[in-house]
Order: sequence, then C-alpha cells, then structure tokens
Amino acid sequence: MKYKKLGASPLRVSSLCLGTMMFADQTDAAAAGDIVSLARERGVNFVDTADVYSVGGCESMLGPLLQADRHHWVLASKVGNTMNAAKNALPNQGRFSRKWMMHELEASLTRLRTDYLDIYYLHRDFEDDSLEEPLRALDDMMRQGKIRAWGVSNFRGWRIAEAVYLARQLGMAAPAVCQPYYNLLNRMPEVEVLPACAQFGIAVVPYSPIARGVLTGKYLPGSQPPEGSRAARGDKRISQTEFRAESLTIAQRLGEHARGKGIDLLQFAVAWVLANQTVTSVIAGPKTLAQWQQYFAALDYTWTREDEALVDSLVVAGHPSTPGFTDPQYPVIGRRVSL
Repeated sequence: MKYKKLGASPLRVSSLCLGTMMFADQTDAAAAGDIVSLARERGVNFVDTADVYSVGGCESMLGPLLQADRHHWVLASKVGNTMNAAKNALPNQGRFSRKWMMHELEASLTRLRTDYLDIYYLHRDFEDDSLEEPLRALDDMMRQGKIRAWGVSNFRGWRIAEAVYLARQLGMAAPAVCQPYYNLLNRMPEVEVLPACAQFGIAVVPYSPIARGVLTGKYLPGSQPPEGSRAARGDKRISQTEFRAESLTIAQRLGEHARGKGIDLLQFAVAWVLANQTVTSVIAGPKTLAQWQQYFAALDYTWTREDEALVDSLVVAGHPSTPGFTDPQYPVIGRRVSL
C-alpha cells in the first residue's frame, strides 16, 4: 500500500479509500466487518462515510468496526444533504446553517463512536447560499478538536476558489481535500476542478471510479441489465449519466484491452484514476468482500502510454463519454433568461 499526504494537512492516506455507502443498505454487518478487516490487513487507513448514508445507518454500522483501532483510521464523514428520509419536509434538516452542522457533527460522532473526525466534508454545494457561515462553523469545530481537517465534495471549480480565499480572509485552514465525481467516462473535472485543486494544493479523492458499475463491464450493449444491479433497479442517477449505449460500448472495448494486460476492467478503471498525478487517493465502495478484493490489483498495475492513448481516443480529455452526461443530483443551472 502506498500513502500520500492529504493536501496541506499533516494526514497521510492510503491510495485506496474504503467507501462505505453500501453499509446498512445492501451490505449487512457481517459483510461490513469482513470488508473492514481486509482493509486493515492490506494497509488501507482511509475510510469514507456520510451522515446521509442510510440516514445514519451506515455510520452506526461502521463505528463499532473502527472503535477498537480508531487511531489507525483516517475517518471522513460529510454533512449537508437532507436527513429526512422522505426528502420533502423539515427544510432546515440539511444544508449548512451553523445550528444544523453542529447538530449533525455531534450525531455523527455518536453514531461513529468517536470524539473526533479526521475530515469533515461539505457534501455538496448550494450555490445560492453564502459559504461564510459554514466555514466559521468548521473553524470552530477544528478549534474544539472535533475535526482535524475539512473538505468539499461535488463543488465546482469557481466555488472551490471562493472557499479557499474566504478561508484566508477568516484566518482559518483552507480545505485540505476535494471529492469530485471523476472516472474515465466523466472527465469533466479536468476542465476546472482538478486544476483548481492543483493550484491551491488541495488533495483530490474521487468517488465512483467504476462509474456506478458500468466500468466493470457487466452491462452489455443492447441487453437488459443484470438482475439486482443498479441499472435494473431503475436508479435515476445511473440512468441519466453512465447507463447509455455509447458508454457500454466503451466499457466493452476497454475490457478487452484490460484482459490483454492481465487485469479486469474494474482494476484498469481504478488504475486510470490513480495514474493522474493530481489524485491522492480513490474511493472504492464495495457491496461485498469479493468486490472489495478486486480493487487491490489496481495498485500493482503500471500504467502505460498505450493505455493512456486508448482512453484518450475513446473519451476526450475534459469531456464525458457522451453529451448530456449530468448527474441529476447536482444539476447544471444553465442559462438565466427572461422569457
């Protein structure tokens, strides 16, 4: 396992970060325990969760698994998305008011059975809200010793720059890490997000390196998705982004290439992300122990010019695999016009 410094923070994190979004959802406690044990055994020290995952259930499952060896782990959680399961009421149970952030931090610490977080992310941006109140709250959390560093997730490049300069004005630590949605089917962060992070010395820890499963090759062009898969369940986010004929065709072409190199497509896709020098670590979110075991071979793969040229020929730098590739959870505002 390799380790890198997390931005300007003193933290050093493993190249693989264990993403736990499936815990308490499609992964039960026994399987979660096996996954965490293998992570520890293989040198992973970085684990990622969020308050909203299974509406607190993920943190509650994860906490006891880390408790006995807490100081081994660089533990990250997030705040900002609504904690109302119905998502249609209680409007102040979400976003970034100081009151809500302080409430949710204490709730996360309780569920995770710890008295501090190593990283606390603003889970998403709300571009119509000022960042001053959440940044002041984060500064107080750091001064209290309840978080060691903070980061942003799903922020656009201009907003990252605003957060950096506002932190300087407030005399507080800048964001240490950024968590974008970045994989070889979605190269849009290369336009603004990754350059901003490089400019300001912010670590980049992408999520969904396998494009919500498309970059495993399990989805075949012209065929029904496998039973039980995310696409088969009618998930809105995959149906509007990764699950399209062009992307499935690209995945099959890359799968053939990867097998010729002695690895599978999942490992090839993770190796592509890690080959980017701007990337510090990559979040892998397994549902099963078998899925988790697959990721480790990506760490031993040596990326080549041939690999790079093939990906560039299929998905142009700075672009998605096809037009219209926009996650409905984080929509583009588009033009503002008066009609």
